[in-house]
Amino acid sequence: MTDRIGIADMEVILGLMRDAARDEVMSRFRRLGHADIRAKTSALDVVTAADEAAEHVITRALHDLYPDALIVGEEAVATRPTLLSGLGDAELAFVIDPIDGTANYAAGVPLFGVMVSAVARGEVVGGVILDPVCDIAAVAARGHGAWLHDRDGGRQVMRVAPAVPPAQMSGNASWRYLAPEQRDAVARNLPRVMGSWDFRCAAHEYLMLVDGKCHFLLFNRTMPWDHLAGWLIHREAGGYAAHFDGSAYRVTDRDGGLLYAPDRASWHALRDLLFSAAD
Repeated sequence: MTDRIGIADMEVILGLMRDAARDEVMSRFRRLGHADIRAKTSALDVVTAADEAAEHVITRALHDLYPDALIVGEEAVATRPTLLSGLGDAELAFVIDPIDGTANYAAGVPLFGVMVSAVARGEVVGGVILDPVCDIAAVAARGHGAWLHDRDGGRQVMRVAPAVPPAQMSGNASWRYLAPEQRDAVARNLPRVMGSWDFRCAAHEYLMLVDGKCHFLLFNRTMPWDHLAGWLIHREAGGYAAHFDGSAYRVTDRDGGLLYAPDRASWHALRDLLFSAAD
């Protein structure tokens, strides 16, 4: 099945994502009414009419292209959690995040993205991250590299930043969701890297990471719509990622965290610095 998914397939998927983003996401940006936004688990975990409309359009388009594929959308899982149970065994599946950074989107902040990943028999084989505001996208297929697509149809190879010591690294650590002991260690040690920031949007953080504009990312929550596309694109761009304990990330994993770095050696050095105990 993996030979069915190459760069050309992911470029077609990018096209349908662009259509959905133009028609359903950008058309509503800064035009949402109060009835178009509702909270899910907190004031910062919201869903909008644009999320639901974009996911519906992308789901329908993917079904047209791949009628036998399992389609796992973030908003669909919110109402049908059992959808996730088939992700690890499906011959072919697609995972959709219709708007990553919904809190930014709902607040009128232009830092959000659309993400789709392809999974075959438990392996991530394709990924797309689209910035619909600038109309640029990172696209990857397993074994075929990672490519930046611009609004004019041009594309160029993406590579992660060169490996450097942790004190020279910049990136983002989403420490708020860590277990208390880990959170305290990371918050205490984060000033020891060169710089850190938080976009409240994994899509944009991944776009910086895979284009060599920063060195690391750290996440505790590992829901597939947030990370599968970025994980594959980062790997195809030459980077290294693993759970905090060093074990490999798999599509069915829901805990264990994720740490990204330019290569294995810099990953270990950064992990040791961020999680080190107080002196």
